[in-house]
Amino acid sequence: MSKPSRRPATYDNPWKEVLERYFLDFMAFFFPQAHGDIDWARGHEFLAKELRRVTPDAAVGERRVDELAKVWRKDGVEAWVMVHVEVQSQQDTDFAERMYIYNYRLFDRFHRRVASLAVLGDEQVAWRPDRFEYDLWGCRASLEFPIIKLVDYRARWVELDESRNPFATVVMAYLKALETREDAFDRQAWKLILVRRLYERGYSRKDILNLFRFIDWVLALPKELDETIWEQIYQYEEAKRMPYITSIERIGMEKGMEKGMEKGMEKGMEKGMEKGVQRAVVRMLQLRFGAIPATVLRRLEKLEVSRLEELMGPALQADSLESFSQALEFQPA
Repeated sequence: MSKPSRRPATYDNPWKEVLERYFLDFMAFFFPQAHGDIDWARGHEFLAKELRRVTPDAAVGERRVDELAKVWRKDGVEAWVMVHVEVQSQQDTDFAERMYIYNYRLFDRFHRRVASLAVLGDEQVAWRPDRFEYDLWGCRASLEFPIIKLVDYRARWVELDESRNPFATVVMAYLKALETREDAFDRQAWKLILVRRLYERGYSRKDILNLFRFIDWVLALPKELDETIWEQIYQYEEAKRMPYITSIERIGMEKGMEKGMEKGMEKGMEKGMEKGVQRAVVRMLQLRFGAIPATVLRRLEKLEVSRLEELMGPALQADSLESFSQALEFQPA
């Protein structure tokens, strides 16, 4: 079974980028109570210099982001927001203590009220570190803070799909990245579905490009499958007359598709890839339309890789299973 590829640790952190671009949406999506108390008309300001002064070990890595932002409450009082995003798979036993340390250091150095907020991407459902405290001889120090567990959204998929908040897309892509770690073809199908969703939800060109960058990063694929993705995106944008993604090169990454690129794969790989591409088409149809008739499955089993690749577009774009079946009939066995 082909496995998804992994990004190098030196690649820019997509979590940091999406958090800074959509901070207001981040707060509205994950922390609506705080969002409702902030006067967004006054804007917000990221305080990178202040954060470095009190937390020299603050992380901006592939699996952890620390951000500090200045906002104003609706009563006119300035407030600071300390956001921690951790998407590592293992528990961090020092996490709650680090939240406490960052909070008291900021208050001590700048004497500002600081709200510490956390988003955790691990899959340990029972691990919910929402406080740090210790006491000695009747003296107690403690900090309680809100946390968001991304795995909780698995039970809220319909809500995610219906939302236009950019972080609904971010969470959907992240959850599918977790679920498809061992299956590149399932990941390929979901990547196409999530890219198509960007257009269906009416995002602006700028938002589509920004969110595609996150999807493309978190749902990394082997090169040969990624090239097929670019072909299908190109076809979809041509049909919609919305050449957003394929009109520019992928920022910081190798461009996966050029106009006139060779279709198909090297002959030596074709036999081994046939079942995988077939699975990707079937999986995409199942995700969109439910159960697939046996007649359609038998027809797909008879097609070569090049024919199956031509059906990736219809599988993504068809309005119904009947519409896809019509496209299938035009494919010679």
